[in-house]
Amino acid sequence: MTNQPNDGYGPYDPYDPYRSHGQRQQPQQPEQQHPQHYPQQPQAPQAWPGQGHQGYDDPHAAQQYTQQWQGQTWETQTHQPVSAPVTAEETAYPRAQTPQVPQRPRSPQGYAAPADDDAPGTAAYGPATVGGNTRMTDAQRARAEGRSPIIEPGMQPAALTALLGLLLAGAAAVGTYALLVPLVILQAVTAAGWFRLNGMWPARQGIAVGFAGALAADAALLASGRSPSAILGTLGVWVLLALVLQLRSHADPDERMYGLMATVAASALAIVAGGYLAAAADAVTVGAVAVAVAVPARALPLPTPASVVVSLLAAAGAGIAAGSFTDLGTSGALLGAGAAVCALIGHRVASYDYPSRFVHFTAGVALPLAAAAPAVYILGRALT
Repeated sequence: MTNQPNDGYGPYDPYDPYRSHGQRQQPQQPEQQHPQHYPQQPQAPQAWPGQGHQGYDDPHAAQQYTQQWQGQTWETQTHQPVSAPVTAEETAYPRAQTPQVPQRPRSPQGYAAPADDDAPGTAAYGPATVGGNTRMTDAQRARAEGRSPIIEPGMQPAALTALLGLLLAGAAAVGTYALLVPLVILQAVTAAGWFRLNGMWPARQGIAVGFAGALAADAALLASGRSPSAILGTLGVWVLLALVLQLRSHADPDERMYGLMATVAASALAIVAGGYLAAAADAVTVGAVAVAVAVPARALPLPTPASVVVSLLAAAGAGIAAGSFTDLGTSGALLGAGAAVCALIGHRVASYDYPSRFVHFTAGVALPLAAAAPAVYILGRALT
């Protein structure tokens, strides 16, 4: 027997900090003997540190029964102190040396046109990089090296231009309604080629608006007895229509402006091509033959100045030859040369700034003939 007061704990009783003093814990029966008579009671939550030591009379006893973590913990003293401050330049990521990439080609309307994968010489990319450097197309690399961005359509589109020109010349000799067939083809290809030349593709609405304007102009010409005022009236109406359509668009203001300019230009070119329908039949025959000769001559593998001279001389000679079969006679040389000048301008526009093969086979085919239509009409009226 000892003189210590009886606090309710035996030598083998477990310690319960939530039990008041003087209350002896009853021995627990094993649960496996009578599990149905002893439902498990919810245990009281364990006190957190700093909330007081309820049930502890002896501070040493509290330390004795403090819970110890047995799992892995994070060591807070493993980092070595930094001996010297590190500047921001030393810890910054090194910048990748990116070459200066030139701006993307800009169209005549002033906005960046997308790179064409089907453009001659532009389909290949430079070697892949692992430092984050931008890959450059062959066209961009050529521009960065100062080489010319002009790629002419070549002989195949020139041959198609010649074929379409000869169709126009032959149909004009047959009659007005026969002329409509190649003329409508020319107007459709002009509208589609102009939108693709400006980097806007697909642009079905704009192409449809331009082509519809050309058809309206043709109908107005036939209804008015081939009066040129029908072309001007249709052009004014279609400019207003294109403006209304772009104002109803939900695109960005810049995109709406680009679309408006492209639609107006495509409509104007397609409508102006209807000048072949307003011109005299002999003028159409001579002018179309001259363009059919001038464009292939321009595509010959010669220096640019030499090919331009050869093209103009060939067009003048073709004008004389075709004029001999019409009432124009030798004055067909002047008409042929004038039509060839306008055709070469259209040919140059179709060569603008790395155009694609689609541009070459649309705008490259149609723009020379469409641009020559005003000269055919004006010179034809002046010489007949």
